[in-house]
Amino acid sequence: MLPQVSHGGAFQIGPSVLFCNGGGSGSSPKHGGTARRMKFHGKKLLPLLVLVLSCLSILRLLKIAMIASHSSSPECSSECSNFLSNATPVVDSESGGRHEPTPAATAANATLLTPKEFMVLSKLVTRKAPCNLLVFGLQSQYYNLSSINAGGITVFLEDDPLKISEIKADFNGTRIYNVKYQIAAKKAYNLLKHARKNPACSPTINLLNQSSCKLALRNLPEDVYKLKWDVVVVDGPIGDTPEAPGRMPTIYTAGMLARTDGIGKKTTTDVVVHDVHRTIEKWFSWEFFCEQNLVSARGKLWVFRIPVHQSNSTSFCSSETVVNGGSI
Repeated sequence: MLPQVSHGGAFQIGPSVLFCNGGGSGSSPKHGGTARRMKFHGKKLLPLLVLVLSCLSILRLLKIAMIASHSSSPECSSECSNFLSNATPVVDSESGGRHEPTPAATAANATLLTPKEFMVLSKLVTRKAPCNLLVFGLQSQYYNLSSINAGGITVFLEDDPLKISEIKADFNGTRIYNVKYQIAAKKAYNLLKHARKNPACSPTINLLNQSSCKLALRNLPEDVYKLKWDVVVVDGPIGDTPEAPGRMPTIYTAGMLARTDGIGKKTTTDVVVHDVHRTIEKWFSWEFFCEQNLVSARGKLWVFRIPVHQSNSTSFCSSETVVNGGSI
């Protein structure tokens, strides 16, 4: 019996009918239909495949863009070895000098010690007072250190004039100096390599203010080089971004001052480092203060005790344990 054909409209032919009946080859209808149906499904999958590949390409481009945004300036390219001739901090001896901090710098320096961290620091100063106390950085909390160290010498080295204006100089023997830090934090890796290979950076160098080591702070006030410091605090400069001034020179200089015999004093020096959760503070502390000299740790605060006999050592750290644990 013949199939019924509707006369009310054109005969509608589906895709399967076209593929089954359009072959002129000698293959069987069964196998020919299967092959053509597979070809038809392949054509439908092609746009989907193109869409998937496009999405993957877009995701890859986004990933590359994100990586590039986090490393906008090459830290280990040829630029790493090009240091500015004036890359060491210089004291701003002119009272009318202006070194305006950026908003980011002001916000970063607003990070204070936690109560427990400050308790560790204040107890240390109390135990040694009256003493010679040197502080890189100036926080509102540190104002109390001058009172605790009454009868001693307290020196602050700060690069923010606004902070300096908030504290009264010569209060309980307090001295405040405005300094400028110009070595960006992104230079840290190459500066560390420089210090390890350059004999001028060894702890046996006596005249720090004449050192050719690129990490040395050569233009600090004379008092800083002459006095033997009982406590040195490193909490500046900010060092919170690759472009911001880093703490590499202050940590190195603190390590050198701790190993220098001052006038009439041959005692140990306690070095306190804040923000040790950051890579630069951690690496450079291990390098120049040494793990075996770590006597206390609280939060983001580390305390190192540098013995006097290390002053004659040709390296900052030895393989032997110098300080037998203990606490401050």
